[in-house]
Amino acid sequence: MSQIDDLPPLRDVIRKHDLQAKKSLGQNFLLDLNLTSRIARAGGSLDDVTVIEVGPGPGGLTRALLAEGARRVIAIERDQRCIAALKEIAAHYPGKLEIVEADALQFDPRPLVDGARTRIVANLPYNIATPLLIGWLTSEPWPPFYDSLILMFQREVAQRIVASPDDDAYGRLSVLAGWRTTARILFDVNPGAFVPPPKVTSSIVQIVPHPNPLPCDARLLGRITAAAFGQRRKMLRQSLRSLGLDPLPLLATAEIEPTRRAEEIPVEGFIKLANAFAAQAGK
Repeated sequence: MSQIDDLPPLRDVIRKHDLQAKKSLGQNFLLDLNLTSRIARAGGSLDDVTVIEVGPGPGGLTRALLAEGARRVIAIERDQRCIAALKEIAAHYPGKLEIVEADALQFDPRPLVDGARTRIVANLPYNIATPLLIGWLTSEPWPPFYDSLILMFQREVAQRIVASPDDDAYGRLSVLAGWRTTARILFDVNPGAFVPPPKVTSSIVQIVPHPNPLPCDARLLGRITAAAFGQRRKMLRQSLRSLGLDPLPLLATAEIEPTRRAEEIPVEGFIKLANAFAAQAGK
């Protein structure tokens, strides 16, 4: 493993600060600095980019982002044990690293960005990765405050994000991502790259916002997809009954056959359903 800066090796940092990964926090520390540098570069040049990182842990990816030239890194970490290690990185890169001790699910970083070009790059804690992504995909106003997301997920989740209709992995997350963004898997990360190694392969996903997605209420789209995929093997005329409205007029307005199943409907079809739902329910 080559060094990317003059700071101590990550294993020494972990030993010094007694940073044993906590399963309760979804932590798996990424120690290979060659790999963290590859992740940092995955979204393109970091020149003049403010990066938001969630769950930096001992700071392996943080160091790579700074070494690759990020204008500024805002690191959001809820584990107080990691703060001292991150402060050592901040001292090595004066004025470049802002450490926020907070729960990323409850913290809004937009006031700290202050209009700067922003990218979110993170080895997300597995236990909060999906709700964080849904929050970023459904944020308002749109286009969002970030130019792209470079995120690590369990491969199974990554496949759901990029799936198309008729894929086994196609579901609610696929629709939300496909509505407003273009998502693709860049590369996989083997379990051996982590300490402790997880039981699954991980994937790096790039998600780029569309500037002008089809208009739709994100909350209603979420309700439609939750109902449809909650009973994905049933026909839509049955699965959509959980919405509390007669699904047949809804499906007719959206020009979707009542006998179709959720896994067969493209993103545009779900948007039509959500908009029809809004009109029928008087939302």
